[in-house]
Amino acid sequence: MEREIIKKLEEWKKTENRKPLIVHGARQVGKTYIIKEFGKQNYENTIYVNFETNKELSNQIDESIDAKFIINKLELFYGEKIIPGKTLIFFDEIQSNERALTSLKYFCEDASEYHIIAAGSLLGIAINRENYSFPVGKVQIINMYPLSFKEFLKAIGRENLIEEIKTHFDNNERIDKDIHELCLKLYRTYLVVGGMPEVVQTYLQEGKIISTIDIQAMILDSYVRDMTKYADNSESNKIISAFDSIPVQLAKENQKFQYKVISKGATSSLFGPAILWLKNSGIVNQVFKTSAQMPLEMYKELSSFKLYMSDVGLFVNKARYPLYQIDLNTQPTMISMGPLTEHYVANELKVKGYETYYWESEGKAELDFIIQKETEIIPIEVKSNIHTKSRSLDLYMKNYKTEYAIRISEKNFGFENNIKSVPLYAVFCI
Repeated sequence: MEREIIKKLEEWKKTENRKPLIVHGARQVGKTYIIKEFGKQNYENTIYVNFETNKELSNQIDESIDAKFIINKLELFYGEKIIPGKTLIFFDEIQSNERALTSLKYFCEDASEYHIIAAGSLLGIAINRENYSFPVGKVQIINMYPLSFKEFLKAIGRENLIEEIKTHFDNNERIDKDIHELCLKLYRTYLVVGGMPEVVQTYLQEGKIISTIDIQAMILDSYVRDMTKYADNSESNKIISAFDSIPVQLAKENQKFQYKVISKGATSSLFGPAILWLKNSGIVNQVFKTSAQMPLEMYKELSSFKLYMSDVGLFVNKARYPLYQIDLNTQPTMISMGPLTEHYVANELKVKGYETYYWESEGKAELDFIIQKETEIIPIEVKSNIHTKSRSLDLYMKNYKTEYAIRISEKNFGFENNIKSVPLYAVFCI
């Protein structure tokens, strides 16, 4: 599968003052596969070290974290010469070896000619432990996510639609009705399949959505196993409880995360670390409430947030959505499509590099997302169907004299009353 992150890896390789690279992302988003592919395409050879499974080499590196010492050990162990610029060194599951993580500092300072990439499913957890000496300022970090809808279109052989969608987005021109309906159909398929590479691959091979359910369940189980493996019993129970509460949290009229939903008497002091664990592992996205002041990050309310799972397909599985009804042109009214649609938009904006927030006015109006693009704050309203009337966006635009807003829905492209209409399948264009 063609992944957008390959371009970032190629840019890193060409960088003159290159630092060791860390690729961070949740388990099974495809980090190992894509870095190995990058190595095949851009280097003469790749030295692959998995610190979770290769304990023998891991123990040898524990002896010293001097870069030249490690290079020597790797050459002896693999029987291959490591040539700067021609060999890629890939440290996988690096969170399993604290010393290897710290060694990246010395690769930066003393051996910058070597090309080295590190990755780890739970690296975000590891570097928040007190005993880890993280090489601050000595590494470059990029995040990897599940396949976006744009990448999904490429994977299923519909790449031709991408430019068509972009053109109509840029020109605010309605797209052909038949193409519009086709794109909405593919969008609904993506909601169910999601973007986990193994799930998408299964869908491509089997050609049936139903075949993906077991793979999604397996991934969710692996997340729970990590929660029990990388946290003590007391903490892991809290992490699992917080994770299990996500569908219930978003089903409420007020979707703000409430600790009391997890259990009676639950508080932020008890469950705050569990939320942080989920966020650092890449399993969830945390969207904070903020006021419409620049910069948004400075005015976010740390006690008011929503949690979205980082893959929309996994959320569909966890929340037990009836798959055949998501795929319908018009969903029955009892199907709660709002949280699912917001999941999709939150993840698409995250992949694009935006920090997402939401806005609320004294409990009377709420805007799904607001983003900051350079010196501009853009309000974004999300609708799961073609019905787009909303008092919240109108109130926001009136209060803040906003000249530009985005409404995401099943409606076709358009621009009216300073509101840009963006079909759900075109969020990747924002």
